Amino acid sequence: MSIIYEPKGRAREYSALAANLYRGCSHGCRYCYVPTITYQTPEEFHSNPTPRTNILEQLKKDTTKFTGRGPVLLCFTCDPYQPIEERYGITRAAIQILHSADIPVTILTKGGRRAERDFSLLGPRDSVGASLTFINKHDSLEWEPYAALPQERIDMLKHAKEQGLRTWASIEPVIDPEQSLALIRETAQFVDIFKVGKLNHHPLAEKIDWRDFGLKAVKLLRELNKPFYIKRDLRAYLTNQVP
Repeated sequence: MSIIYEPKGRAREYSALAANLYRGCSHGCRYCYVPTITYQTPEEFHSNPTPRTNILEQLKKDTTKFTGRGPVLLCFTCDPYQPIEERYGITRAAIQILHSADIPVTILTKGGRRAERDFSLLGPRDSVGASLTFINKHDSLEWEPYAALPQERIDMLKHAKEQGLRTWASIEPVIDPEQSLALIRETAQFVDIFKVGKLNHHPLAEKIDWRDFGLKAVKLLRELNKPFYIKRDLRAYLTNQVP
């Protein structure tokens, strides 16, 4: 079973290669789509995350097929810096294995400061990203109760930039459009590129004016002179507005 894979659909807009190191995620995000696609209940998915079977051994085998390619995104269907990473160190070992095969990495996490302990492993071909959903910590606690709070994620990105690392922010899912715009303003000085999406697989998505949000996001990012990518689901509402 291959660990490094080529994502399809929405995920491929973020990375052409990825690896999921854990089964399950304890952050408990209410909007998480992964339980559905892995045929689990949310309770099953969030309650007992574990490293994938023989994950590091299989990853070493996979690198022979992908040497010199990349980057490999860590991770889509779990968080590489959820709390059990402190116990297992799977993400840290995976970065070292990938680098030994000349494969750079892209980190995507809601784990906040836990990611910082691996900054010393990262170089100019790697990048560090955070999923930014809320600026209000009370909303974050309601929707993603065990993820790092918003300020901790913001601080992590700032610290990454201070250490000379490439940074990016995933503005997705968008649950409160005004908070998503506020997050862009808050982090623009130390985030190199923003990738902006919408909310999917949730009834609230039908109540949000996506065209209004998308136009505001594009206008703001252009005013800030920041590189950005609008995901296709949101871009569909912005005909002739985004190249």
